[in-house]
Amino acid sequence: MQALIDQIEASLASRLYFLSIFTSLSLPDIAGALSSDNGEASSKKFIAWYEDWVRPRFRENVVSQSPPHIGQYIKELANPFDGESCYRFRCSLLHQGSTQHPKSKFDRIIFIEPGATTNVIHYGQINGALCIDLPGFCSEVLQGARAWLAAHEVHENVQRNLSRFAQRHSGGLAPYIVGVPVIG
Repeated sequence: MQALIDQIEASLASRLYFLSIFTSLSLPDIAGALSSDNGEASSKKFIAWYEDWVRPRFRENVVSQSPPHIGQYIKELANPFDGESCYRFRCSLLHQGSTQHPKSKFDRIIFIEPGATTNVIHYGQINGALCIDLPGFCSEVLQGARAWLAAHEVHENVQRNLSRFAQRHSGGLAPYIVGVPVIG
């Protein structure tokens, strides 16, 4: 899983924004499945994982980036992109390639590419759309994934399910293919 996290960071640095968003949206599913008894993803697992490991990062990051005399007063700052909204966005983007979901509370989700403007709009609502800072969102997901992995990588379900996690095998994967790198 660490290799996947590293590759998401590399895709951001390489300005491969579609890959960054699509893959970041897969992490809550993957982590939820890894933690579970049956090793399978579900909407409930996605939403719960996102609420526990991603959504709080917004407030934490705002507080940590604010001067101490201001940060101490930021108590009730909630990310409007809740687990259910993120799950619906994930479904529409990954399965239909759309930033609009018919049951979303937002007309659409939009991301401003880094460097396009000096303004940063992160979870701002504009005419019914939710505007999200692309690196900010991916960073929050990656922060959550790292924290989750550090806290759960020794758990029995995670260990069992990680054994099936796709990984790179530099010398092949016998008995299927040997002598060349494969992912499997």
